[in-house]
Amino acid sequence: MELQLRTNENGISERDSKNHDAFEKMIGSFGRYQLRLCLLIFLTKFPIAFHQMAIIFLAPKVEYTCGDATNEKCPCPNPVYDTSIFNRTIIMEWDLICDRKWLTSFTQTLFQLGTLIGSVLFGMASDRFGRKKPFLVAIVIQVIMGISAAYIPDFWAFTFVRFLIGVSVGGTMVIGFVLVMEYVGIEYRDVVSALYQAPFNLGHMLLPVYGYFLRDFSDFQLGISIPTIVLLSFFILLPESPRWLIAVKETDRAIGILEKVAKVNKRSVDIRKEVATYQETSQKNQTRKGNILDLFRTPNLRKNILCMAFNWLSCSYCFYGVSQYVGQLSGNVFINVASSASVTLLGSLASIPLMRILGRKTIVILFNFICALCLIILCLVPEGISSVVFACIGVVSSFIVFVVVYLYCTELFPTVVRNAALGFSSMMARVGSMIAPFVIELRDVALWLPPFAFAVLPLLGALITFLLPETKGCELMTTIEEGEKFGKKVENTLKNTQNK
Repeated sequence: MELQLRTNENGISERDSKNHDAFEKMIGSFGRYQLRLCLLIFLTKFPIAFHQMAIIFLAPKVEYTCGDATNEKCPCPNPVYDTSIFNRTIIMEWDLICDRKWLTSFTQTLFQLGTLIGSVLFGMASDRFGRKKPFLVAIVIQVIMGISAAYIPDFWAFTFVRFLIGVSVGGTMVIGFVLVMEYVGIEYRDVVSALYQAPFNLGHMLLPVYGYFLRDFSDFQLGISIPTIVLLSFFILLPESPRWLIAVKETDRAIGILEKVAKVNKRSVDIRKEVATYQETSQKNQTRKGNILDLFRTPNLRKNILCMAFNWLSCSYCFYGVSQYVGQLSGNVFINVASSASVTLLGSLASIPLMRILGRKTIVILFNFICALCLIILCLVPEGISSVVFACIGVVSSFIVFVVVYLYCTELFPTVVRNAALGFSSMMARVGSMIAPFVIELRDVALWLPPFAFAVLPLLGALITFLLPETKGCELMTTIEEGEKFGKKVENTLKNTQNK
């Protein structure tokens, strides 16, 4: 009897926390249906990587001489570009040198701004209108704008179209991950969360292949955009989230989907009865449609979202910034990019056993500290092999944090605001990635400044994470009330004398 009354540090009874997720009872933790869904959603990560990292080959470092026969690099009204590696880049096309050099970073910053806006807008839309419809809208935008960008003759029009691609990328990133997590059971959630990042790494690794064979930026842009056409099949293949349907009282549709999933997974369960039981147990807390403001109305949720969002900003800032910083080193650009992507793939795979062994909170704290330490050391060592090693460790550490915070954020917030939380956190990640290109330019002031600037935020992120609760092994929450209760210290209802 005493065990039934004890509560853990998150305020959830031990008996309840050991129970399987109600949806897991109906459709299984991970069966053939979940596998098919994962393979579908994982496809979207390839174009996400293509478009986010495309700037490496759209605007690679290029040498040039001035046509006026002077030794001055700037001003240079008639530049003659070295086309021995790349035939045409956006730098060559629109003379993004000298006083226009900042436009190269600016076009990438606007892309990340689009991703930021897309994360928020599509995050809120998917909580309000379901996961499928906003996801499909994002895919259509990505296909149309990606192909159109290859034919844009003007820099500012090109930048605006890239901004719209960023909006679509933000939408597919946020919604795709939530949809996967809402189908996968607790037991496999950490593994799937880590593997969800692997296609991004593979897409990143494929970019040098595109760049090697397509050395004109228009051909390159078209080459990375055409494969996204296959995502239009999601109009037929993609299901809605039964969790969301039940949360908004569309029970019949949810039952139909759950029965289909159970059939594919060969589970003999009375879905209608199980759903009715689940609704009865959650009836006390009336579920309503949430929005981003609900994350800030109550103190515990507010603290959680602010701490989580800062960690997203920090790891994105470091990952994109240090990855580009490594790209500034001398060597073959195709090999350098492939090597950097390969390292992050190892980070994705390493995070799987790490999440099995350690808690989400522990991993975020540990690898934030490792990232900060390596970047501080990078300030002190001369450029060479040692600097590449420490930079790569910093990249891997920040990416492992990136992998874990995706799952951590999903588990930390209830269904009605989960996408809004991911959207807001992803928005802050975009802020970090928007700042990063300009931090790299601090090399012109002092070589040690960029790594030092990149080290500060993960160090703060590690300290802030101590304020968050652990979520490993916990059932996904549904209501605002559950989310506010989660993580609070709860007094034991039994006196110590009764436990003797």
